Amino acid sequence: MSAGICASVEPPRRRLSAPTRRTLLLVACVLLAAYTGIRAPSAWTATLQTISLQDGFHRRFVVGTVLHPVAEATDYPYALFAGTSFVILAALLAVVVVAAARTRVPARRALVAGWLVLPTGGYLFHEVGYFEQLLFLALFGAWWLLARGRVIAAALVMAVAVCVHEIAMLTVIPLFTLLVVDRLPIRRAAAVLLPAVLVGGTVLLVSPAADGAAPGLQARLREGGFPARADVFEIFGRTQAESLRMYEPFEVLWFLVPLAVLLAAAPALAFAGGTVVGPRRLLAIAAAVAPLVAAFAGWDTHRWAFLLLANTAVVAWWWLGQEPPDAAPSRVRSRHRVLVAAALLCVHVPLAYFDDFAPRELTGPGINAFVEDSISGDLLRTPTR
Repeated sequence: MSAGICASVEPPRRRLSAPTRRTLLLVACVLLAAYTGIRAPSAWTATLQTISLQDGFHRRFVVGTVLHPVAEATDYPYALFAGTSFVILAALLAVVVVAAARTRVPARRALVAGWLVLPTGGYLFHEVGYFEQLLFLALFGAWWLLARGRVIAAALVMAVAVCVHEIAMLTVIPLFTLLVVDRLPIRRAAAVLLPAVLVGGTVLLVSPAADGAAPGLQARLREGGFPARADVFEIFGRTQAESLRMYEPFEVLWFLVPLAVLLAAAPALAFAGGTVVGPRRLLAIAAAVAPLVAAFAGWDTHRWAFLLLANTAVVAWWWLGQEPPDAAPSRVRSRHRVLVAAALLCVHVPLAYFDDFAPRELTGPGINAFVEDSISGDLLRTPTR
């Protein structure tokens, strides 16, 4: 009888640990974002990644300079630059997922999960290859270095980031400024920021490219059958005044300003009366909306909106970490409700994709088309534009 009783007792079920469950949830969010927006890196981003110091270019040259020896030896295959783009995106996502899985602040994890499942997650995959993905990866690396007291290394990483793309001055440098001022005395913070400021000024003052650099690289890419975009090389021959004459920056501003106001108000209201006061509060809000100035740098209106949302998410992550452990639960909940409301309102901001692409719908026909494109290879085909 005892044997029968023992035989009827089921062995205890092994349950996944809490960290594993959190990681799986975040990975599921990443997969949903990938389904929504993944595509092959565009011909524009791939062409921009061929720009190098060796060829005489003085801006946006870091990726191309690193890849130049391999590109020269292999005759500039598109796959080299597309693969590099996906490696950068994968590294960025790995850093974000690991940080969210390990955080002791549940609201931070919810912030990352929400950002991935909102239209911003799909757009992140859609813009694979754009240099801001490497810029944010550099920012998180510098943040990690700052946390370990390696301020010189952090300063150098951000100085190099400006050479990846000068838009760093409007995206990750303001965020880095917030982190540095939060951790260091003001004089030391200024010294840490100085290399990035000096490099940024130099990049903007020198000629974008040497004479003959663009035609020479174009000819080599054409010989190798690379899907080069001629308009990429035009940006290295135009002045800022000439660029501004090609579009109306105030139309871009008119699109972005309501979003910027919302994003500035959300953390200000959510964290009113908290531990962040005075100049640090103003600096945090300024860092969140700094990409608004990109309206004067180009006509990628929806991309600038995406960067506004990305900067604000980083500021919200930082601000959530400032909460004291003994904060009243009611106050914490009210702050989180404000952030959730702001996130839901941001769903109404269109993030139009480039090159006639659109977000994939989570429907039967949408999933069927995704499967067919994956099987046929059309999902990641070499772009022709």
